[in-house]
Amino acid sequence: MNVLYLEPYSGGSHKAFMDGFCKHSSHNVFPVSLSDISWKWRMSGGAVTLAEETKEVKDEIDVIFASSMTNLPAFIALTNPRFARTPCVMYMHENQLTMPLPLGEDRDETYCYINYLSALVADELWFSSQFHYDEFFSALPVFLKKYSERRYLGLNEQLQAKSRVVYPGIELHKLNIQSVEKSAKRAPVIVWNQRWEYDRNPQMFNRIINRLDDADTDFDLILAGDQLQTESPELRQMRDRYGDRILHYGFVSDTKKYAELLHSGDIVISTSRYEFFCTALMEAVYCGCHPMVPNALTYPELIPKSLHEPLLHAPVFFEDEDDLFKKMRRLLQDKVKPLPRNTLRRINAHLDWKTHIRKIDQELERVKPVSA
Repeated sequence: MNVLYLEPYSGGSHKAFMDGFCKHSSHNVFPVSLSDISWKWRMSGGAVTLAEETKEVKDEIDVIFASSMTNLPAFIALTNPRFARTPCVMYMHENQLTMPLPLGEDRDETYCYINYLSALVADELWFSSQFHYDEFFSALPVFLKKYSERRYLGLNEQLQAKSRVVYPGIELHKLNIQSVEKSAKRAPVIVWNQRWEYDRNPQMFNRIINRLDDADTDFDLILAGDQLQTESPELRQMRDRYGDRILHYGFVSDTKKYAELLHSGDIVISTSRYEFFCTALMEAVYCGCHPMVPNALTYPELIPKSLHEPLLHAPVFFEDEDDLFKKMRRLLQDKVKPLPRNTLRRINAHLDWKTHIRKIDQELERVKPVSA
C-alpha cells in the first residue's frame, strides 16, 4: 500500500513519529515534510509547499497520513482533483484548542479553526492519548458556541464517530544497552529529560529540587531536556547552585549517550501542566527510572492500574507540589523502594516501534478503500 505522509512541521514528536513510521512500516511511505520553523506559518501556509512538493511523487497514493499541523482542506484543494477521493488519516499530535499558552499570551483562534476544518475533511482522526481525545471533544463545542449562530454542533458527534486513540511508537529498542554499573554508595540520581518550556512547568521542578536540598536529602541530577536558544533563569540557577552534583547538563542528540544517561538515573520527575503524550518520560521509565508524575493528564492511562498504588514500593503519582515533595523525600531517604527495573521496563515495551508498527499498519489497511 502506498502512503503519502504529510508533515509541515518536522521537529520534536512530529519528526520522531514520522521517522519511526517511515523506517518500520511495511507499506511504501512517501514523506513530504518541512522543517520545524515558525509553526504558525507552517500551519497556515505550509499546504502550498506540500502541494508543490507532492508533485514529485508520481506513484498512485492509497492513503494520506497527515499530521495535526497540516491545513488539510487547503492541501486537498491545491492538489485537486488528484486526492479528492483518497482517504486521509489525520494524526493529532496536539490541538490548538487546548494547547497551553505562555503567561500573557492570547490564543489565536485562527489555528483552532484550521484544526477544526482539517478534522472535518479527514476520514479518520487518530489521537495520541485518551486524555487528548477527551480534551479536544470537551473544548470543541465551547469553541464553536463563541461565534456563528449556525454552529452545527451535530458535527461534533460525527467527528467523534470517526476518531480513535492510537498511541505513537517509541524507538525503545535503541535504548537497550548493557547495564550501567552503579556504586552502592552513590546518591540517587534524579532525571529531567523533557523540554525546558512553560508547559512542562520547570519552575515547579526547580522549587521541588531546592526544597529537597534544603531538607538535607542527598541526590544528584541529570538535566538532559531540550531548551530554547537562551538559557532559562531556572536552569541557570540550578547550574549555579548544584555544580558538580549535575552529572550531565544539556540536550543529548547522540542516542547511545542518551541511553547511558537514562540507565544511570533512578527517578524521573514530571511537573507538566499539560501533556498530549509523554515520550521523553516513557523513555526514562523504560530505562529503569521510577516515575513521579501528576495524577492527571496522560499518565494514569499509560501506567498500568496495578502500579497506581503499589503496596511494596514507592507511589508513582502525586496530587500537588507539597505531595510531590513529601513522596520524593521519602524515596530519596530510602524509606520506600522504587519499582523494580524489570517492572518499569514492561510498562511501555509494547510501544516500541518494532512491534507497535504492526497495529498502526493494520489500522491504515482498514482505512484503504476495498476497491483500491
